[in-house]
Amino acid sequence: MARYIGPKSRIARKFGEPIFGPDKVLAKKNYPPGQHGSGRHKKSSEYGIQLREKQKAKYTYGVLERHFRLLFERAQGAKGITGEVLLQLLESRLDNVVFRLGLSPTRDGARQLVGHRHILVDGEVLNIPSYQVKPGQIVSVREKDKSMAVISEALNGFNHSKYPWMEWDRNSMSGKFLHLPERSDIPENIKEQLIVELYSK
Repeated sequence: MARYIGPKSRIARKFGEPIFGPDKVLAKKNYPPGQHGSGRHKKSSEYGIQLREKQKAKYTYGVLERHFRLLFERAQGAKGITGEVLLQLLESRLDNVVFRLGLSPTRDGARQLVGHRHILVDGEVLNIPSYQVKPGQIVSVREKDKSMAVISEALNGFNHSKYPWMEWDRNSMSGKFLHLPERSDIPENIKEQLIVELYSK
């Protein structure tokens, strides 16, 4: 699937948040990019605020419009609060689960691990980043790839207890997706209700 490959610091500055991970440029220039980025800005419309929130969610999880809309439609048809279900679906993506397990410091890196066939789901190689991991499934590193430096460095000192919907086994280098996360446990600063309002127009 196509994904955003442009300048990430520019996007992070646009939203004023390190949505791709720690950003040195954002730390120095915490204002929008462009010639007038640090100047005054006109107030955004209601639509503009809603659109901005959707864009932030898409960039955060590395999802383009078509797939994002499909996930929203699934969330609409599911039981529960649409916005929360949408975030749960995004959190259940295989690339995001790999990221949450600490196997990569970024979602882009996690997506690459999946695409290059380094990741197993229930013991089977799976190279589809958008695969929806289900409660009870086990995500692990392929045996011959467990010594990869990029994975070892990412795991070094990583705190697995901060994501209570997953359980990590250090010895087998595998994580169990216990259940869908509660909204209060998802750390992303996304106002999902604004996205629901945008698509409901």
